Amino acid sequence: MTDECRAYLETQAAREGAPLVGVRVKVKGGGCSGLSYDVALASDATERDLVFGEAPQIIVDPKSHTFIDGLVLDVSRGLVGTGFVFNNPNAKKTCGCGTSFSIG
Repeated sequence: MTDECRAYLETQAAREGAPLVGVRVKVKGGGCSGLSYDVALASDATERDLVFGEAPQIIVDPKSHTFIDGLVLDVSRGLVGTGFVFNNPNAKKTCGCGTSFSIG
């Protein structure tokens, strides 16, 4: 996770008045390239979760981890708002939306 992403997550959690342990990143089927990212603020991690980095941490379930091992989470700020940027070394093809990818 980049420093800019970390600062963005801390700001979002403060706005919502929610405790922030990290951000949960999941991979699910869908999107124009076959797989898509699902990101949500997380107030806890389960016993099965894999947890990476310093607070706020990236929290990933074991199944999703196989698709995003080595992922660097960043944010992009533009005229239409702020959004996550997924720098995933496993993605072989991505879609223009930036949230859909394929690994094969």
